[in-house]
This record gives sequence, C-alpha cells and structure tokens, in this order.
Amino acid sequence: MMLRPQDTATRDTKCLSGMWDFAFDPEDRGQTERWFTQLLPERTEMAVPASYQDLSTDPATRDYVGPVWYQREVRIPRGWVGNRVVVHFESATHAATVWINDIEVVSHVGGYLPFEVDITDHVRAGKKCRLTVRVDNRLSFQTIPPGIIVDSPEGPKQKYWHDFFNYAGIHRDVWLCSRPQVHVEDVTITTDIDGGDGIVTWSVLSHNADLLATRVTIFDDEGNVVAEETGANAQTRIPSVHLWQPGQGYLYEAEISLVNGDEVIDAYRQAFGVRTIRVDGTRLLINGEPVYLTGFGMHEDHQTIGKAHNDALMLRDAACLEWVGANSLRTSHYPYSEHILDYADRHGLLVIDETPAVGMNMGLGGGIFGTQGYTTFSAETINDETQKVHAQVIRDLIDRDKNHPSIIIWSIANEPESETEAAENYFRPLFDVAHEADPSRPVSFVNVMLAPFGKCRVSQYSDILLLNRYYGWYVDTGDLAAAERHWREEMAGWASENKPIIITEYGADTMPGLHQIPAEPWSEEYQVEVLKMNERIFDSFDAVIGEQIWNFADFATTSGTMRVGGNRKGIFTRDRQPKSAAFHLRKRWRGVKQ
Repeated sequence: MMLRPQDTATRDTKCLSGMWDFAFDPEDRGQTERWFTQLLPERTEMAVPASYQDLSTDPATRDYVGPVWYQREVRIPRGWVGNRVVVHFESATHAATVWINDIEVVSHVGGYLPFEVDITDHVRAGKKCRLTVRVDNRLSFQTIPPGIIVDSPEGPKQKYWHDFFNYAGIHRDVWLCSRPQVHVEDVTITTDIDGGDGIVTWSVLSHNADLLATRVTIFDDEGNVVAEETGANAQTRIPSVHLWQPGQGYLYEAEISLVNGDEVIDAYRQAFGVRTIRVDGTRLLINGEPVYLTGFGMHEDHQTIGKAHNDALMLRDAACLEWVGANSLRTSHYPYSEHILDYADRHGLLVIDETPAVGMNMGLGGGIFGTQGYTTFSAETINDETQKVHAQVIRDLIDRDKNHPSIIIWSIANEPESETEAAENYFRPLFDVAHEADPSRPVSFVNVMLAPFGKCRVSQYSDILLLNRYYGWYVDTGDLAAAERHWREEMAGWASENKPIIITEYGADTMPGLHQIPAEPWSEEYQVEVLKMNERIFDSFDAVIGEQIWNFADFATTSGTMRVGGNRKGIFTRDRQPKSAAFHLRKRWRGVKQ
C-alpha cells in the first residue's frame, strides 16, 4: 500500500532529483566501512534520474557489476513541523538500501517498482540531514529478473537471460513528502456502467482515522462536482457518464478527504476513468465494444540516460505512436514509469502491464536459440523462494497500477519456459495471485516459440493468449513462404482455443539504410515483407485481436554476434526516426483496422 507523492491542501512534496555524489564500491566495502556516516570516498557526480552506465567513456563503468553509492544533503522544509516526513523512490535498480544520517531506514529489492519509508523520527523540520543510498545491480536465481554472477580473472561478470541491457541506478524521481499524522494510505477505485450512468466503487484505507469520516467527492475534467458520498467503502453514481474509451482518455478525479465535521484532516486526489473490460469468447470488450490492438512492445531505453524517465522523450515516443497509428503498447519487460501510464490514461492508449519476470527460460538465451546449461526450475535455480518473490512483485505491480484505466491486461511473465510440468506448477498459483489482487482485469503471460500450440502447459490459465512468434527471422530465416505456412499451421491450433489472441512480438532485425532487392534479412525491405507476411496470418483468423510488433525502437543489449549496436528490430531507430516499415504500418494502422 503506497500512494504516490502529491501536493494537496494537506500534503507537500519536494523533488530530490538532480546532481548527487556518487561512488563505485567494487570490493563491496561500503557497508563495513560505514560510508553512510561520512562523505563518500572517491566520489564523483551523478545525475538522478539516470542509468550510470552510459555517462562515462570508461568501459569498466558500462560493464560494472556490484554496488554503487548515492548521497546528497537534504533540508527538511521548516513548515513541516508536526507532519509525517517520508522519502519516496519511484525506482532503484535492482536493490537499494537507504540511510538517513547514520541510521539505516529501509531496504528494497526489485528494480522497477516504488518504495518509501517514514523518516519522521530521524529528521527535524528546518534542519539538514544526509541521505545515502546503496544501489546494487547484481541478479540471482531468486530475483525478478533472474541472473547469476560468474567469477573470472578479470573480476565478477553478470550473466542474465533477458535480451536488453542491464541498466542500473536511480532511474526515476526521488521525493521528500509530508503528510498529516492521520492520513489516507491507499485507495482502490473500480467502475461499472449502468445504462447511461457510471457506477464508481471505492475502498479507502487510512492510518489512525477511526474517529474521522471518509468523504469522496468526484469531479469531471472541468472541475465540476458530479457526485459525493461518505464512507471508506462505498459506491456512487455519475449520471450521464463520460466513458473512458480507446483514443478518448476521459478522466474523472476523486478527492478523498478525512474529515472531522467540516475540518479536513487529510486530502488526496485520485484520477480514474469509467470503463469496463470483459473477455467474451475470442473478443476483448471495452465498454461492451470489441477492440483491436495496434502497437508495440517498447522499452524504457534512450541514448545516454539508459532507463531513466524523461518527460520530453516520452512525448516524442507518444508522437511517434500517434503518427504511425498505434493504439496500444506493452510495458516489456517491466513496469514503466507511472508518468507513461498517466499519459496513456489521458490519451486513451491501451496498455498491457508486465512484471519484470523475463529471462526465466534456460532453453532461450537473449533472443537467440541455444541452451544455457541450467535447468530453469529446480531447487538450485528458479525455485519456491523465487516464486514467493514473483508473487510479491505481481501484488506490488497491481497495487501501484490498479487505478490506471489504460491498463487492460496484466502480463505476469515474458517468454518463460512453459512446456514442462515444473513450469505449470510454478505458474499456476501466480495466476491466482493476480486474479485475487485484481478480479477486474484479464491475466496472461507471453508465450514463447519453444512452447508451441499443443506443448504449452501454462497458456490454459491465461484469459487472453499473448504470443511471441519470429517466423521468418529466428526460424525459416529468409524463407517467407515456408514461414507463412508454418505460422498458419500453428495459428490454426491457437485459434481453436476460443480465446482472444494478441501477437505481442513479431518482426526482424533491420539496419537502417540497408536496402536490397530482392529483400534479404537485415534489409529495410525484408522487415516490411516480414510484417506483410504476419499481417496475412492475422487477417485470416478472427481470434487475433491485436498486433504488437517487436520493437517500437532499436534498443541497447549486451554485446554479441547477433546484435549490431543493440537489438535492431525497431520500427524506429534508437533516436526515434522511422525506418521504411514505419510508413507501411502507418498506412495499415491508420486505415483498415481503425
């Protein structure tokens, strides 16, 4: 349970992003030497938010494995006397420990979700304190995503099985927040439609508010009050409701107030949209109307800043999505910054929200077929402890994102091993975890080619089938006639399941500027031909209700003979300029499907 930092009549925030002191700790001495009690040794400057890997010209920085330290001085605003003071991290990848002055106040594992801690007892209004953060990029079989550390004469090396670069650091904003002693802790809003009216139901959790009333006031997008009700668990009706729809992101705002008579003790505002989601046979219905998804798997990946969130770069990505005719995206392969979800809410973009459970498949290495020499699920590798971590990540993701109307599907993993009994035993309870945390949305996972129709043992638990298929690239390379035949044969099997199918990945690596007739792999022409082949398949099966290409833009990966300056499957280059395929898609997506 965690509400986002927010300025209201009773709350204040102070953004701590900017330049911090920074130090590498390759020998992991910082904790035993108590670096948090002093200025960091051999410190340099570091931007927050940013990944630290690409900000240096030193190859050792890019390939660094181990802890790093961030530190800055913070003055608590003098007007915060009597309030609770909280420090809130939107994300730190992958594990973080935080000290206020000499006191350790919180540790958190998980690189893409927020965490916070109440530091009231350790600070004083108007006075300065020292904020120190240790961030560790090391992965294990018990982390989500998994990885291992390999020792070598050159030093430790991180091995992982996800096909994107293991950027690390404080990737999103850090906030200092004040809130009243008695305050709202969490709010869950669900919606339904009754004729022309909207039904809004909420559940509010508060801290020390037993003697107070909970009042919820709902405003339309022009600030007019359209409904008001009292009760921490209650329901109200919005007459002549304006629905949230694909392409039309109409938002209401609920002001949750803890009141003592007419006195407001705490107030928090939560945006929401009124809409319904339902699976009906092979259709996905939003507000009772079938939808067809066009769009991409995407990455939080930009030159120089890595996985840091930046509002200006987000707007460029959004402009490219609109230009090409995309109505959806998948947060592959981790939860994105909430600012991106806010944008999707406001503009009616449809989002498949994914956990960081990627690389859980030892039969698949970084997008390249070839075994890794490990058993995926075993007592020594991905095990019961991993499953507990995975379950908590699902709960935390849903807890953070549940009130975003743009999110229409939860994806609990990308391309895991799913053809074995061990995989079925691992994933079956995780679907239950997701449905229990949010009964209102469909739950799925992304199926890999190594578990084709008839062999996958996990897809039976999915409400919607999400398939990644690289016919014409990793298999039947350069032979699109055979690729189309094999893909059509497999698709016929999946279509018999009577579930909606979204193709969440397909495509081909493409070097911008490489032109060939006849088209051959890596050329811009071949990328277009691969898309056309896939589209013929999609248009032949009514069960296919969405096409999301891999990938929106070229992105950074570990180096390798299959990766030319990263993964080149982007429809746009890494600096967001269109390849030839973008013009083909613009014609298709802005035409027939919409």
